[in-house]
Amino acid sequence: MLRASFIPPRPQRQLRDLTRYRRTLTQERTREKQRAEKLPEDAQIKLSSVISGIFGASGRDMLAALIGGQRNPHALAGLARKNVRAKTSVLQEALTGHFTDHHAFMLAMMLARIDALTTQIDTLTTRIGQATAPLSVQVAQLDEIPGIGVTAAQDLLAEIGTDMSRFPDPGHLVTWAKFAPKARQSAGRSKAATAGKGNPWPGGTLGEAATSAARTKTFLASRYKRIVRRRGKQRALVAVGNSLLTIAWHLLSDPAAHFTDLGPDWHDRLAPLRRKRQLIAELERLSGKKVTLHDAA
Repeated sequence: MLRASFIPPRPQRQLRDLTRYRRTLTQERTREKQRAEKLPEDAQIKLSSVISGIFGASGRDMLAALIGGQRNPHALAGLARKNVRAKTSVLQEALTGHFTDHHAFMLAMMLARIDALTTQIDTLTTRIGQATAPLSVQVAQLDEIPGIGVTAAQDLLAEIGTDMSRFPDPGHLVTWAKFAPKARQSAGRSKAATAGKGNPWPGGTLGEAATSAARTKTFLASRYKRIVRRRGKQRALVAVGNSLLTIAWHLLSDPAAHFTDLGPDWHDRLAPLRRKRQLIAELERLSGKKVTLHDAA
């Protein structure tokens, strides 16, 4: 039987409803954007191959013109704004196709759906901001962590709460979120094991945050790069998610705490001899020759 102490208080449950619904609508909007991006390609309109974000100002103007009946590639390319103007000649070629009234009808429906979802997401974001106003300190603390922005901080607080006394140490929080690999042994030997299937809501937030953190120049990115070479992308992301939760536990346990990055070279400073061996092995692999070190003159 679930103990009452593990049932989140009502404000957290309500915040969880809001953040989960926002994530659901965001995922729906992403799928609708993918449909809207694919539809013009059926008419040989390759706009997405020239403009990275067809839902920006230039892309939306061109899509609106197509829906309105404009089919002239030169006129459509003339709607480009700012930096996109430099691609006018390529745009004309990309906008030459067989866009019909049927495509226009379908695309108009999709764009209307995207706009409606965006309005709902914005409304939810405002409501979530009001709900997390009393938690501004905790949101700011988590926002300091690389890969975690305000949205991810709100999502995490909705899932794990702010009372870290529920978890005696970071390991308990990481295990609860299923970001700690299970220990599997047979005949005294350890075997590879997965973290298990956990709650998809904090898992989704941590997965996105870990992916973002891997692109930074921080300790977390260094940790990702070290593990991805040996264990692959998925295990590396789980390891970074583990670190993110550990950092979050320490920050939320102390309202006065702030995040301090260890630095991307932390592992090298921690074990310089190991780093030297890694560099020698890498050089030997690339050159195909044996490397011997000598003292500098």
